[in-house]
Amino acid sequence: MRMRPTLSWTPPEDLPPGTADPEPVADALSTGGVLVLSGAGISTESGIPDYRGEGGSLSRHTPMTYQDFTGSAQARRRYWARSHLGWRTFGRARPNAGHRAVAAFGRHDLLSGVITQNVDGLHQAAGSEDVVELHGSLARVVCLACGAFSPRGELARRLEEANPGFDPVAAGINPDGDADLTDAQVGDFRVVSCTSCGGILKPDVVFFGEAVPPPRVEHCRELVRESASLLVLGSSLTVMSGLRFVRQAAEAGKPVLIVNLEPTRGDRHAVTRVALPLGAALTTVAERLGIAVDGQAAVRR
Repeated sequence: MRMRPTLSWTPPEDLPPGTADPEPVADALSTGGVLVLSGAGISTESGIPDYRGEGGSLSRHTPMTYQDFTGSAQARRRYWARSHLGWRTFGRARPNAGHRAVAAFGRHDLLSGVITQNVDGLHQAAGSEDVVELHGSLARVVCLACGAFSPRGELARRLEEANPGFDPVAAGINPDGDADLTDAQVGDFRVVSCTSCGGILKPDVVFFGEAVPPPRVEHCRELVRESASLLVLGSSLTVMSGLRFVRQAAEAGKPVLIVNLEPTRGDRHAVTRVALPLGAALTTVAERLGIAVDGQAAVRR
């Protein structure tokens, strides 16, 4: 029997409560060496919904798994039809105040690195450098046969040519760029193959049920070892891909701070969870540190 990946987590009643005071985050950043671990919650203010927050996409949508994608031509047709439509909206998303604040912290040498669980590229668009994309990027496509990479924009053009007039109205868009379409709307959508070898094309992202490449995991573990503290932004930490770094930091005695409206699976390992919207919380932190966000002068408090 095929096991489905863990998609949900129910917080126990005895978790420590969150706070509305972002001062501990400002204190940690003021000493530098902070490693950021971001999740889908940092991109919600850019119009990309998260998985598990209020109104999250898991309430209506089960993400594609690696097993389904590789095992079924119909699943691939459904995925690419939905993803092709979703890419039009996803690709237009722009960084929000949270992304811009993280980039500003980096410019002021307060960060030791940025690890993101997101596949939207918004940290880089905001100006953050050397971002580790834990789950890959929707902006790249990989051939499962020959391993060739290609830009997502090139695939979008080929899919447009193969499916003229394809323009259904989606019920919503999800954090993985997958739009909500019915089977009738998918219809006989045509999938294209690798131009080099004719192999199956897949977005260069880690699907649910797929392992993060071990070298990437080890690189992230090294970043945790080199950091002074870990700052989690907008992640429920439900899946082990992110939670393992929180556990590693806590076991090493490094402070873990979380900014997330809802309780997370990492709260027991954290010194605090700031229960505020990310954009507002990080903008406040930047102001307290006298750091300019969006090019406007900040006044040190």
